[in-house]
Amino acid sequence: MEYTTLGSTGTTVSQLAFGTWRFGRESDGVVETTREEAHDLLSAAWDRGINFIDTADRYGNPHGTAEQYIGEWLESYDRADFVLASKVYFPFNGRTGGEREPGPNDSGLGRKHVRAQVEGTLDRLGTDYLDLYYIHRWDEATPIEETLATLNDLVREGKIHYLGASTMAAWQLTKALWKSDVNDWEPFKIAQPLFHAGYRDDITGYLDVCIDQDLAVCPYSPLAGGFLTGKYERTGEDPTDFEGPDGARGDIYDSFEEYYLSERGWHVLDEIRAIADEIDATPAQVALRWLVEQPDFTCVPIVGARTVEQLDENVGAVDVSLGDDQFQRIVDARYAESGTRYGHRW
Repeated sequence: MEYTTLGSTGTTVSQLAFGTWRFGRESDGVVETTREEAHDLLSAAWDRGINFIDTADRYGNPHGTAEQYIGEWLESYDRADFVLASKVYFPFNGRTGGEREPGPNDSGLGRKHVRAQVEGTLDRLGTDYLDLYYIHRWDEATPIEETLATLNDLVREGKIHYLGASTMAAWQLTKALWKSDVNDWEPFKIAQPLFHAGYRDDITGYLDVCIDQDLAVCPYSPLAGGFLTGKYERTGEDPTDFEGPDGARGDIYDSFEEYYLSERGWHVLDEIRAIADEIDATPAQVALRWLVEQPDFTCVPIVGARTVEQLDENVGAVDVSLGDDQFQRIVDARYAESGTRYGHRW
């Protein structure tokens, strides 16, 4: 494993983070990743040098299960060896340790909910501090000043080391950074957008903010829900006409087509497959390496492997190297529809 400094912070993390979205998650009555499987995956990630673990209070059924699995596993390790990240915003149904309907203050980014969730997260993880705490979404109902002041207090109290922002518009991120600056509050240091080589939308403006403010970028779903692993094939003129393995995400989730299938995505996948053949790698490794090698900002993809075999393939991206021309071919494929050669390397 190779390591990198997390943006403008003084913390060093593995070039890949391990995501725990599937821990305790139920699909059609079946738990996708059980406690035993979660512990095995965490051990495998640590054995392969991953020290950066990403979770959220929302993950699992009931909510909080993923954090609980991680906390149980951490009891056998030195907490100081790990960089732990969690998130807050969504309705939470696990406060009492069992499933329940969220109450009126069990969601959002108001002071009451944020403080309650920090304490719950710390308790479930079995730690007295978080290395990184994200706001999971932008809260239209709460003034951003209230949220930022609350998070600033938590940093000053030593319960959080760094602040992060997940999934928001460029103007919202800019506004939050400005509010922190003028009020001398702790700013966001890390961003977590949906971003991968084949992403259907252009997020140049968002990434420009991250570059200008020296924010690290930790993209979730860096393999486009498995699309960029190459296990799906196009079957028609419409980009949503496809076939893939039974039980894969494209076979389970209706949102797969909306989020991951586009003309841009298929163009990029074709190029990634060709490059993978050239360098004796897998498409997944090429797609991850393209993110890791972003030259203008620290980029640490969050991988969510379901098996140790998938994890090993993901970790293999660390040993892959892309030539400048190969890197640019993926960039060009992202803009093939416009017939232009895009200037930036993303």
